[in-house]
Amino acid sequence: MKNIAVIGAGTMGNGIAHTFAQFGYNVQLIDISQTALDKGLATITKNLDRMVTKEKISEEDKNTTLGNISTYTSIKEGVQYASLVIEAATENVDLKLKIFKNLDEVCPEDTILATNTSSISITQIAAVTNRPEKVIGMHFMNPVPIMKLVEIIRGYNTTDEVMDFTVDLSKKIGKTPVEVNDYPGFVANRILMPMINESIETLYNGVAGVAEIDTVMKLGMAHPMGPLQLADFIGLDVCLSILNVMYEGFKNPKYAPCPLLVNMVNAGKLGVKSGEGFYDYSESRKAEKVAKMFS
Repeated sequence: MKNIAVIGAGTMGNGIAHTFAQFGYNVQLIDISQTALDKGLATITKNLDRMVTKEKISEEDKNTTLGNISTYTSIKEGVQYASLVIEAATENVDLKLKIFKNLDEVCPEDTILATNTSSISITQIAAVTNRPEKVIGMHFMNPVPIMKLVEIIRGYNTTDEVMDFTVDLSKKIGKTPVEVNDYPGFVANRILMPMINESIETLYNGVAGVAEIDTVMKLGMAHPMGPLQLADFIGLDVCLSILNVMYEGFKNPKYAPCPLLVNMVNAGKLGVKSGEGFYDYSESRKAEKVAKMFS
């Protein structure tokens, strides 16, 4: 188990690739876009440089980590020797099903297929393959190289052997795995997203402003960042997608997305990645100034 393929070079994908490469695994980072691959490698290099500056790793460690990563724009070429594939594409069920159907066709028969989905059913994803017993969820937290938690989600057909292997592998890359069953939102987002949604409802109903809501949660509940800032960091489109998955899965109105969140996503106000969400990121990626629409 030395060849790990990662599908998707975005924020989560490059973070997963970085982490495995840093622990000595050969990583095949795959994305259909060469631009995305170049950007992902640049992000990994920048994060490693930061670790060198902080004296957490040496320059040699950095170079070794980068040397462990190879890039591909072809899934078939990238996964041909992979013992484990981790899909980290956009949180879109149709896209993920398409990717897993393809992976099942081109991967070796004994390859384990994992998804980094934060809310979509592992059982549903596994059902489009001919190896549902080898499909599992590995939900990493962002930023992957720093955050210790990995939710390990067992699908309906996932074997004990695959589960035990994935848990053990997570420990080998310095993570703390938590075993979770396959229900919408799993644990992290089943608890987190209603809190974020309720914070948006609180703003929507005029109870308090953006900075005030976040200050209450930071100083009153000892959260490292407020829920509205966290929503901007995650991406408001991602928050909306997860809430929709949970609402569809449970048919419970408490998971229905706040109309303000829906409108913001429709308007392209997605948080840090678009330059504006609840906060204005036009000058800094830090939540220093509340967006004009809320000021």
